[in-house]
Formats: sequence, structure tokens, C-alpha cells
Amino acid sequence: MKRIPRAERLIAALDVADTQQAKALVEQLGDSVRFYKVGLELFMSGGVFELIEWLAARGNKIFADLKFFDIPETVAAAVRNLRGRGVTFATVHGNRPMLEAAGQAKGEVKILAVTVLTSLDRGDLDDLGFQCDVEKLVLSRARRALEAGCDGVISSGMEAPALKRELGDRLLVVTPGIRPVENRPSDDQKRTVDVAQAFANGADYIVVGRPIRQAPDPRAAALAIQATIASAFPA
Repeated sequence: MKRIPRAERLIAALDVADTQQAKALVEQLGDSVRFYKVGLELFMSGGVFELIEWLAARGNKIFADLKFFDIPETVAAAVRNLRGRGVTFATVHGNRPMLEAAGQAKGEVKILAVTVLTSLDRGDLDDLGFQCDVEKLVLSRARRALEAGCDGVISSGMEAPALKRELGDRLLVVTPGIRPVENRPSDDQKRTVDVAQAFANGADYIVVGRPIRQAPDPRAAALAIQATIASAFPA
């Protein structure tokens, strides 16, 4: 698998209300971040493809985290609409036919399959009717993603060791839910790890939102994360 530049292993989540706030955050972060996630909230605000063009023109990479879930034909059409826009990653959260459709339509866009959302824990899976434990479910979905032609998976850092042990480098592992300290009771992310642990466990990329965006100095927070990444991947 192609070597990943250290500075691109951090993906900052632009989980803000509109494109003006997104641009302001990107400009504040400057050269501390090279890769940005654009999610559902921002996509619904309007003007997002113009934002993506703006990011690409700056030399930034883009992760379109839309978790496509629809009939395969619709998923394929949605993925095709991301091609040629500078998008590096896109997510699909569906069954094998949906994943296969995305894989066939992806072009230069890398498809990431969602395994188990980091906002879910064992109790949530029980409510959803899953009898197996989280790790087994993540591994099952990752194997299915590999067979369907996906390039990677979205997975908690808690399951990253099992993914690397079972699948090696055949799939990229992108880990959200990064927290620098123990979660607050109000935090909706449940299966979390810190930056160093995520990479020690085998993550290839991390997605960080609130710990950067809500920091007193977002750029300093991003630079601190980049320093930890540099320690994990010496030149």
C-alpha cells in the first residue's frame, strides 16, 4: 500500500453549520492540517461543492463522509457525482450490493465502508438485534468490504488491532472518535481512544473534530496532534 505522508494522517472534521464557518476554521488552521472531512451537517447547508473546490484549490484533501445507504443504483450514481472534484475518500454504510456498486463507480475516489459507528456500544447493538460482540461484527463487515472492492473501513481504534491482525494492510483503517482525555458523560462518542493509541493500534488515519474545533487555540491543538503523529511515524 502506498506510503501515507505523515501530515495527511490527521483528518480534521469540518462539523460546522455552514461553509463560511468551515472556511474560517480552515484558514485558522492554516498549514497545521492538510486533510478535511466534510460531513452531513455541512452538506445540508448548501454551497458545499464550491467549498470542496476551494479546499482542493488550496491543495487540501477531502473526505466526503456521507455514509451512502440506498439501493445500489442510487449509491453508484451518488459516488459518480463525487468524481473529478478532488474528493479522496467517501463513505458507504450498507450491505454488500451497495458496497459493490460504490466500488464499481468510484473512479479515483477511495471507498470506506462503515463498520460500527463509534457512537454505539454493546447496549446499542443489543437494541439493534446484533448478538455477536463488537469486534466480531467489525471484522465481519471489514471482510465483506474487502471482498466488495472497498479501499478501507471506518473503525474505532478499539477494533483496529483485530483488523490489522486479520487483514493486514489490505484495507485502510480510518479511526474517528479520537479524544485526548476520558469522555465527558454528555459526549456521544462511546468507543474512543487517544491519538497515540489509535496509531499504536493500527489506524492509518484519524478523524478529529471537537478536540480541535472547540480548543482555545484550534491551530495549536492540531499542531500538537501532528507532533504526536510525527513521534509515531519517525521520518
